[in-house]
Amino acid sequence: MSAKSRKSAKAIDRPFDPAVLAEAKHIARQYQVVLSFEEGHWYGRGLELPNIMADGKTGNQCVRSLQDAIVGWVAYLLETGQQPQAPARAKKRTKQVNVRLTDEEKLLLETASKQEGFVGLSDFIRAAAVKAVG
Repeated sequence: MSAKSRKSAKAIDRPFDPAVLAEAKHIARQYQVVLSFEEGHWYGRGLELPNIMADGKTGNQCVRSLQDAIVGWVAYLLETGQQPQAPARAKKRTKQVNVRLTDEEKLLLETASKQEGFVGLSDFIRAAAVKAVG
């Protein structure tokens, strides 16, 4: 690393800029968390950020630790000029799944979709899948 690069590089052991941290906290509050209780201990991860994890003796302690981890990750992204992922509640659908069907399967699904009042087949399949796992 050149002397110029060393001079302009930010130390990793310093606090985040207060404005960046405030924005990160605002964004992090919008993310959902997934909790599980195993063998007397709580574990959590971000729904939108599954690689951000935490644990705790209580559910509340786990959520607080997880939110701190999410804030840190979002602050890092903001500070490095990256865009954090949109919260799931924003309902921005960015993933696409393709499913091959027979003509008969497609007709059956379209008929069921119309009977349930859905405008399109995609909305019907999405709602059925969410209902099945929810």
